[in-house]
Amino acid sequence: MTFLRTNPRTNPRTNPRATARLRMAALVALPVLALSVACGGGDDSAGAAKKDDAIADVPAAPTAKDGKDGKDGKDGNKPSAPPAGKSAFYDAQMKYVQCMRVKGGYKDFPDPKLSGYLDWTKVEEIASRPGQNEAYKGGKNRVCVPEMQAVMDVEPERDQQKAYESMLAHAKCMRDNGVSRFTNPTMSGGNAQPGGDPNPASPVLDRDSPSYKKAREACQPKLIDSVEGMQ
Repeated sequence: MTFLRTNPRTNPRTNPRATARLRMAALVALPVLALSVACGGGDDSAGAAKKDDAIADVPAAPTAKDGKDGKDGKDGNKPSAPPAGKSAFYDAQMKYVQCMRVKGGYKDFPDPKLSGYLDWTKVEEIASRPGQNEAYKGGKNRVCVPEMQAVMDVEPERDQQKAYESMLAHAKCMRDNGVSRFTNPTMSGGNAQPGGDPNPASPVLDRDSPSYKKAREACQPKLIDSVEGMQ
């Protein structure tokens, strides 16, 4: 989607379907490596949740001058902090989603997660339908590429170490669930590179097999939002 998962995300040596998925992942979730839904280095830690996961500010805890329920002590009905909002990343992603629904030809394109990243499980389900691979590429005739680029421009930097740890846990889970040849991610130049098929140029893993899909479903929770769909 984000043309490039710019996050168009990153492993050029895959089969057509995997390549499209990774390029898109790069556009919407990784630092800008190319076409985009791709990835960079911030902080995915709890302390950086607002930055990486694009989660809005949490209302401040009640202070001494506040009422028991965090309301203003004077009239008891004023909130102690403004309600949580969404990030610029989320807003840009929502515009991309709306474009995909209205212009891109995918009326059921899913909303982004609160973190601002796409729900790649749902996107992949759509793209796996016959003739629907453009769900990875910005819609029909790539009409939503400008919106995808806008998403990439405001995508938060990622903590590469946390990205690596997430993908490593996912790779181990895949092997534990029967996909024995699923490889570990690597670190290259300070950036986490996804694992997966040991021979992307000539894939040996059947991503459409029932056993692979079952493992994928079981292990999906191991991936943090910013790397979901990369491997």
